[in-house]
Amino acid sequence: MRQPKVAIVCDWLTNMGGAERVVLAMHQAYPEAPIFTSVFEPSTMPAFKGLDIRTSFLQKLPAFIRRKHQLYAPLRALAFRKLDLQGYDIIISSSSAEAKAVKKRADALHICYCHTPTRYYWSHYREYLRNPGFGVLDPLVKLIAPPFIWWMRKLDKASVKGVDYFIANSTEVQKRIKKFYNRSSVVLNPGVQTSRLTPKKFIKKGNYYLVVGRQIPYKRIDLAITACNKLKKELVVIGNGSEHDKLAHLAGPTVKMLSGIDDKQIVDYFQRAKAFIFPAEEDFGIVPVEAMAAGTPVIAFARGGAQDYMTPKTGITFSRQSTSAITDAIRKFEVNKFKRPELIEHANQFSEAKFISELRALVKHFQKET
Repeated sequence: MRQPKVAIVCDWLTNMGGAERVVLAMHQAYPEAPIFTSVFEPSTMPAFKGLDIRTSFLQKLPAFIRRKHQLYAPLRALAFRKLDLQGYDIIISSSSAEAKAVKKRADALHICYCHTPTRYYWSHYREYLRNPGFGVLDPLVKLIAPPFIWWMRKLDKASVKGVDYFIANSTEVQKRIKKFYNRSSVVLNPGVQTSRLTPKKFIKKGNYYLVVGRQIPYKRIDLAITACNKLKKELVVIGNGSEHDKLAHLAGPTVKMLSGIDDKQIVDYFQRAKAFIFPAEEDFGIVPVEAMAAGTPVIAFARGGAQDYMTPKTGITFSRQSTSAITDAIRKFEVNKFKRPELIEHANQFSEAKFISELRALVKHFQKET
């Protein structure tokens, strides 16, 4: 029998993050499948070099506009509807925005791996409206956002009609899919490259706490900085983003801000940190699991995807996004002990190999049900 033709679709490929790593894992599961996306920046995405990437008409936009994907959501929704996927039997979309809007043949199967219903339309709309993250343009964005988002919500709801099955990346996202789209889903947590981070030999821990990630408003890295300022604890903050200058100004003498760090150095920082601080409410949150794979316990906000991987053996949780909640969690952490082998064993439950195997199994299951 002819093997079904598979296509992978994702929102954009402009900067490397958790969703982009999921797309790479999907490519490993289906190496013959082309990857369709709205825009692609090869210079910032070396991991995708040599892959069959097919872009929309938005690729013709100037580079500085392509990278600001928040600015052209309506155009992106149109771009995905115009992609030609008629030749594919199975479409797997990796989406938190418009990729799920692609059209398919009537007899084709569309499976959406949903990172979340678009945060700034649905679950975190009010938070987004308070701090859109456009700097001097924030007052204008706050003015035009409500009618714009009302319209985009209608388009977003219409787009899910073409999805046959949803896979949620966490139990929290499963609840959001039900609440906002009124659709059922199965949970498959993202795969993590655990072996890349696990130490091959014993490594002595340093005396610093660690934060790694994009420096944007909802990540709440400011809370980790103010907590460590208050306690006079060493903190290493690795990353960049729209909040970088603000965070650098906030950082006290015990806080070190780093960017442009290569992969080998980041792994070393993960392995030597005494704990990883994670103040964000994420849809899943791959980075805390990476910390565990490196043998480092986690201090995490007990909401969102963290509920799927935080246990009493992997670290400390806090229930409010506040400086005082994090300082209390750090004090609690310092009178507890965590075992590296248990952290690494727990992280391996979220391995990339397991994700690939379970994704293939789910696709076969959905094929049989169709």
